Amino acid sequence: MIKDKIKYNKDGLIPAIVQHYETKEVLMLAYMNEESIKLTLETGKTWFYSRSRQKLWNKGESSGHFQFVKDMKIDCDKDTILILVDQIGPACHTGSRSCFFTDLKNI
Repeated sequence: MIKDKIKYNKDGLIPAIVQHYETKEVLMLAYMNEESIKLTLETGKTWFYSRSRQKLWNKGESSGHFQFVKDMKIDCDKDTILILVDQIGPACHTGSRSCFFTDLKNI
């Protein structure tokens, strides 16, 4: 089973890096649990676990900015997931295409 091969943290979560499947641009990072991984694999759209709201969320469910999964990979330590997606609209809640738009030296 997949769940037996994944190394979740103490909260039952694993970080997921979301990358555009063609450009390889890193769009966002979120966390997944066993159920969100299952839903993502079943639906072909990304599902994550919100640590602040303590519940599952489907990316794009309220904004319409869905992420259609092209591929999913796990790193060599089996403690991080990489999701390659076709992103519809911006990935970031700020309206930016990527959540990674602030240069660290500028904060």
